[in-house]
Amino acid sequence: MTKKLLNDDDKAVISGFWGKASSRAAEIGADALGRMLVVYPQTKTYFDHWKDKSPSSHNVRKHGKKIMDAIGDAITLMGDLNNALLELSQLHAFTLRVDPSNFKMLSHNILVVMANYFPDDFTPDVHLAMDKFLAAVARALSERYR
Repeated sequence: MTKKLLNDDDKAVISGFWGKASSRAAEIGADALGRMLVVYPQTKTYFDHWKDKSPSSHNVRKHGKKIMDAIGDAITLMGDLNNALLELSQLHAFTLRVDPSNFKMLSHNILVVMANYFPDDFTPDVHLAMDKFLAAVARALSERYR
């Protein structure tokens, strides 16, 4: 049984903030992924098939958008993240074999980018709720590793 990680107030804050942030989701994802590849260079090994892993490359922008599209979908399904992210969890665990600690690193970078893009809107309450949400996403993505 899954412990309830997000309360109704958290969900309202997340949905409200996402209403503003979603218009820049592709940029947020590209910037967050690009930052992760620079700050945590060991994560580049998962993208060896890309010729250009620089933060502004086409591949980083494209995958960053894909990540944030999945985050947006997860926001609409916050009540059941384990089932909502089951396919992605299986893909990352069994096919891509991504170390689940990378989900936490990426989450941190997403928070940094959101705070930079929306300094007036990224209040401590938003920060807390988004951090809890992204931690829940990371746990759900790690589910198939257990």
